[in-house]
Amino acid sequence: MKLSICTDVMGNLSFTEMLDKCVKLGVEGIEMTGGGWSKGPHFRADELLADKGLLKSKLKEIEARGLSIAALNCSANPLDPGAMGTRHLKEMKETITLAGEIGVETIVTMSGLPEAAPGDTVPNWLVYTKSWPDEMPERDRYQWEGRAFPLWHDLVDFGKKAGIKRYALENFSAMLVWNPETLFRLRNEVGEMVGMNLDPSHLMWMGAEPIASARALGKAIHHCHGKDTRIERGLCDVNGLLELKDVTDVANRAWNYVAVGAGRDLQWWKEFFSVVRMCGYNGWVSLEMEDFTMSTEAGIQSSIDALQATISR
Repeated sequence: MKLSICTDVMGNLSFTEMLDKCVKLGVEGIEMTGGGWSKGPHFRADELLADKGLLKSKLKEIEARGLSIAALNCSANPLDPGAMGTRHLKEMKETITLAGEIGVETIVTMSGLPEAAPGDTVPNWLVYTKSWPDEMPERDRYQWEGRAFPLWHDLVDFGKKAGIKRYALENFSAMLVWNPETLFRLRNEVGEMVGMNLDPSHLMWMGAEPIASARALGKAIHHCHGKDTRIERGLCDVNGLLELKDVTDVANRAWNYVAVGAGRDLQWWKEFFSVVRMCGYNGWVSLEMEDFTMSTEAGIQSSIDALQATISR
C-alpha cells in the first residue's frame, strides 16, 4: 500500500504550495476533488477540461515532484431530486471524463440519496425497518429500483467509455450505500466496477467493526481512507450515536472524527491494514483529516506518522 492525502485539507494553499507541502509530509500520492460538495480549488474538472494548457501545466508540476494522483474525488449526491442533484451529476461526469483523459483509474464518490417517493423535493435516508409502516417497502423499492439502479447502470457505462476502471463509493451516512450490505445491493445489480472506498471512521460511529467489514468486502474494496473516530466516553451513553451537533462542537458530541491513532490505537490500525491487504487490496490509503479537536497541522502530522507506521507495504 502507498500513502496519499486528500488535498481539501490544504484548500487554503495554492496548487504549488499544496504540492510542496505533500512532498514535505512524505506522502507519495494526492487525492484531489473535481467537484461536488468540495470547495477544494486545486483540480476542478470543469476548469481543466476547458483549459488543456492549464491541465498540462498542473500535471507537469505533480510529476516534477515525484507525486502520483491516487484518485479523483467527487463527493456528491447525484440522486438529489433538486437542482443540486443535476449539478452534482454533471460535475461527477466531468470528473470521470477528466480522469479518463489523464489516465487516473479510480473515482472516489458517493452512491447518492434520492427522495422516498415521486414528487418529493428532498432526499430521504430510510434507516428504519422497511417492512413497517405499510408504505415502507414501496419507498425502499422506489429508491433503489426506480432511482439508484438506473443511474448507476448509466454511470458504469459512462465510466467504461471514459476509460476509468473503478468507482469507490464512500460508506458515508445519509447515502444509499453506507455499509458493506448496501454496497453489495448496488454492486450485484450494476457490476463489479462499483466497489467501496472503505472509510473506517464512519463504520466506527455507526457501531460496525471495520476489520470485519473489510473481510466481508474482500475484492470489493476499491480504495481506502485513513480516518479515525473516537467514541466519547460517557457522552455516547446518554444520547446514543446518532449525533446531530455541529462537527466543531467537539466537547459536546458523542463521537468525533480525530487524527489517526487518537481514536483506535496503532495496534488496531496495524490489524486493520493487514486484513485489508490480506483481502486483496494493495492500493492507495488516503489520509482524510477532519479533526477539530486539535490544530490542522498537528492533526495532519500525527495522522501521517500513524499511517506510515501501520499501513501494510
